[in-house]
Amino acid sequence: MAEPPAGPLRGRGGLGGFRGLGGFGAAGLGAPGGPGRRGLGRLRPMTVRARATLGASAVVAIALAIASLALLGLLDANLLHNAETDADAQATAVAQLAVAGRLDPLLPPTHGADFLQVVDARGKVLTSSQNLTGRPPVAPHRPVVPGTVRSTMDVAGLGQDHRQRVVQVTTETGGGLVTVYAGTSLRDADAADSTTAAALAVGVPLLLLTVAWVTWWVTGRALRPVESIRAEVAAISDRDLHRRVPVPQTHDEVARLALTMNATLDRLESSGQRQRQFIADASHELRSPIAVLRTQLEVALAVPDQALRPELISGALEDTERLQHLASDLLLLARIDAAEPCPSDRLDLSDLVQEAIGKRRGDRLPIRAELAPGVEVAGSGLWLTRVVTNLLDNAQRFADQRVALALRADPAARLAVLEVTDDGPGIPEPDRERVFERFTRLDDARSRDHGGTGLGLAIARDLAEHHRGTLTAEPAAHGARLVARLPLTGPAPEPAPRAC
Repeated sequence: MAEPPAGPLRGRGGLGGFRGLGGFGAAGLGAPGGPGRRGLGRLRPMTVRARATLGASAVVAIALAIASLALLGLLDANLLHNAETDADAQATAVAQLAVAGRLDPLLPPTHGADFLQVVDARGKVLTSSQNLTGRPPVAPHRPVVPGTVRSTMDVAGLGQDHRQRVVQVTTETGGGLVTVYAGTSLRDADAADSTTAAALAVGVPLLLLTVAWVTWWVTGRALRPVESIRAEVAAISDRDLHRRVPVPQTHDEVARLALTMNATLDRLESSGQRQRQFIADASHELRSPIAVLRTQLEVALAVPDQALRPELISGALEDTERLQHLASDLLLLARIDAAEPCPSDRLDLSDLVQEAIGKRRGDRLPIRAELAPGVEVAGSGLWLTRVVTNLLDNAQRFADQRVALALRADPAARLAVLEVTDDGPGIPEPDRERVFERFTRLDDARSRDHGGTGLGLAIARDLAEHHRGTLTAEPAAHGARLVARLPLTGPAPEPAPRAC
């Protein structure tokens, strides 16, 4: 087979250059090395656009190199096979003449063979084509058995610079073994190889440059919306959370990224608004008891009558206790907002609720409880106790004569259901979500009289959601009905409740 021309070899060398560039990039990623490491690391492309272009170009270059070598190999093999077939046919025909004893002194040139030569077992040339007249045998070695041998060689003296495909047919005749040599020039194969190699040497680099340019252009257009999104996000400060990134009309991954970014900005803006509102409400809630406490202390200090001081100090202590509860609630809300991990202890909610009820012996109204046994949930016992306590505090604050608590399991939904009801004024339907907002009081004056801060239900809902549950206000025949649902763990408990 012909040696590959210089053009394809240079193409393969170019692929080596791509591998070398990749090597530089790998060196840049490694541990600190010699003094040349930082210089080589600069060759690594730093943008997605450059990396995509380099990667696509390298893959296409490797594919084109393999395809070029395969094309040259297939072309050369096909032309070689055609030349060999023609020479084989001519050698076989002359061998048949030798067997029949009808060899001519001079073999005429035929289609498919550039020269013919017949040699006996002693190395004597019996006959040949005109271009080999008077020349020694083509091959110096004599075959000893009949057969066919095919080889490629250079036959000197033919006046050609091309290789020859020689078919050697050895046959048995009446005078002994006779070998027929038939050669066909491979000038067509060599010319086709040279032409194809030249075309590939020009076409492959042009195609590679085209692929690199198209990849660069397409990647740039695809990443243009990403740059717009980045620039917009970089320009958004904590005072510009109302701004949104542009959403391209492509409905692709970049568009989904923009939508996700805008949704994140929506949450950030909403969180900032809630935080500012929370700070304003907390400041308002703290201002009133602090002002009242200061007034009571100033009056107690100014009143000369010692008999009035215990009453004034008692009122100051009540306001101090209210401030202490408010500070504790604010701290708990801050911990919940900080998304502290919720403990995952396995708890018997029935025992936890019964224990919380047992500590409330001084409540204004007795609590009627129906608890299903063995209702197990996962979470924090302290925080779930706070949920129960806040719900009961809310019911005690507004109930007239009855506060009831029911705990059951919903095996189908794998939920523990905790209901707290009272026979108070109830919650109007439009306000069933608003009661869970922080510092919300449906009857502000009445809530202050009963010591409410407007944080109890908000804390209870946040704690329930922190346990992957829910807390909702649901319709009731009389009064209010608050229902907490928490995921069950373990086997479903028995449905039979027990009263306490």
